[in-house]
Amino acid sequence: MRSESRPVRLAIAGFGLAGQRHANAIRHVENVSLSAIADPDPESRRLAAGHGLTTFEEFEDMLEADIADGVVLSTPTRLHAAQGRACIECRCPVLIEKPLATDVGSARELVETAEHAQVALLVGHHRRFNPLISKAREMIAGGGIGEIRAAHATCWFYKPDRYFDVSPWRKLRGAGPVSVNLVHDIDLIRHLCGEITSVQAASVPSRRGFENEDVAAAILQFSNGAIGTMTVSDGIVAPWSWELTSSEYPIYPPTTESCYLIGGSHGSLSIPDLKIWSHPESRDWWSPISATTVTRDFSDPLTNQIEHFAAVIRGEEIPLVSGRDGLRALQVVDAIRRASRSSAEISLPVD
Repeated sequence: MRSESRPVRLAIAGFGLAGQRHANAIRHVENVSLSAIADPDPESRRLAAGHGLTTFEEFEDMLEADIADGVVLSTPTRLHAAQGRACIECRCPVLIEKPLATDVGSARELVETAEHAQVALLVGHHRRFNPLISKAREMIAGGGIGEIRAAHATCWFYKPDRYFDVSPWRKLRGAGPVSVNLVHDIDLIRHLCGEITSVQAASVPSRRGFENEDVAAAILQFSNGAIGTMTVSDGIVAPWSWELTSSEYPIYPPTTESCYLIGGSHGSLSIPDLKIWSHPESRDWWSPISATTVTRDFSDPLTNQIEHFAAVIRGEEIPLVSGRDGLRALQVVDAIRRASRSSAEISLPVD
């Protein structure tokens, strides 16, 4: 914690599940305070007021009150672009929950607006702030598994009907597991393995009759020559997802499985258990292979993300997950959607 640093006031727009998690994280960071909540839902405002927080029905009224040094946007994705631009116009740094926007064009315009105004824009891919990801990246960058040749991410779980009934927008096109869930895994795979240059994909329509998909798979080509595969579903009962393997959020029952496999020329790494598999004597499939578990620290990534956001506001750090990173993850999501519709390989732009 940075007890010697100046206090930072943060406001949250959207006090649903994500907003409440951000509020709890803020409470655990020294010299950072929660100054206000904006939410059109009366029940959400009553809940916030019960915690002694200043509340606003309209997001714009909160901005005009000038009571925050930075804003966390945890509103529905369709509002991100407009609310993000409003923050930038007020020269207020903003942390926007993933995905950055509903479409690539809106996201690009938002990012370019922030860059032109030189106002900090961060994207809430909070898993990068988990110490186990920091350790995994350190091991890969240090040559612990040699040259990356392949990677796989599994994102399988079963969302109950009530998850969709509480928030009907989750049933709509563009709100399926590719956008809502796989976008996190895309960001981490980019963070760990390098830039994605092309995508092939397939998807299956929701069996519950929703507008979105409920199963999808993608083949990824990386700029370093590696190949990646990813599968996602919110209609499969399974233990292989970040939520169930990382023990990051207590509401999910933990398992001892892994959800990412990264294969290298000298070894392979499984995540989140951080096991490195290698041949101790010689690289030979007839030789014994063994696993070493890498030790790492434990801390809450959402708390770490808020601490980092405050440091960015103070000018002490640069964004770990920039607007450009959020845009790139969204471009990959968009490519997966287009590739699954056309059965064609989609090349990603070079920014």
